[in-house]
Amino acid sequence: MSATTSRLQSSFRRQLVALALAGCAWPVLAQGTGPKVSDAWARPTVQGQQGGGGFMTITGGAVADRLVGARAAVAERMELHTMAMEGNVMRMREVPAIDVPAGGTVKLAPGGLHLMFMGLKQPLANGSTVPVTLRFEKAGEMTVELKVMPRPMGGAEARHDHKGHGGHKH
Repeated sequence: MSATTSRLQSSFRRQLVALALAGCAWPVLAQGTGPKVSDAWARPTVQGQQGGGGFMTITGGAVADRLVGARAAVAERMELHTMAMEGNVMRMREVPAIDVPAGGTVKLAPGGLHLMFMGLKQPLANGSTVPVTLRFEKAGEMTVELKVMPRPMGGAEARHDHKGHGGHKH
């Protein structure tokens, strides 16, 4: 084998190793571009209450993704839910996934998409935090802390000024 051929083979091997290492590093680099969660919270519950709601804002990363599941130690299981009006009745139902558009925002909020704690093992105490592991189709798993606190039923958007309601009792 000539010296030139040997140098070419050695250079080719180094390039292959560099490509292989870059391929292994890509998932690690891509993790920083996945979905981000903010304003994560849950409503307080009382002793004996079997279910509870979890809410948050999810901002999509560089590529579209889907929230496909969640789990928390405080519940037997968690489901992804939506609420919608059907006639005059508000219906809650499980959904298989929640789409998170690239660079877009999805709000999990009361009266709409949300996480549902099923089979609570203990009450969600006001002021505490609840770790919840979210499972995304592409980004994998991430754990977020939900702050347990009371908020109005319709979320921040539902707050309105009660001045001028006179003697109405709510």
